Amino acid sequence: MILEKTWKVSIFLTEGDGVTRAEAVLHSGADRELRGVGHARCDPDDYEIPEIGDEVAASRALADLARGLRRTAATDIQDVTGVHAHAHP
Repeated sequence: MILEKTWKVSIFLTEGDGVTRAEAVLHSGADRELRGVGHARCDPDDYEIPEIGDEVAASRALADLARGLRRTAATDIQDVTGVHAHAHP
């Protein structure tokens, strides 16, 4: 039997004073919501292209979210088995 699930990630971006902040929120249908945050800062000598700041900040938020998801999985494994667990990247 194949079970199919859909998880969604929303990415919220805010920009101001040369800094872009991204927050990635995982909607998995579980009781808890996982979040990751990332920032990007435009170097004063670089061209100001907002899309690049969005991409950098979003990628960092997704990486932070992935780390949090691995920590959550390891904690869940440990809670079920009673054995220390580590979910490798």
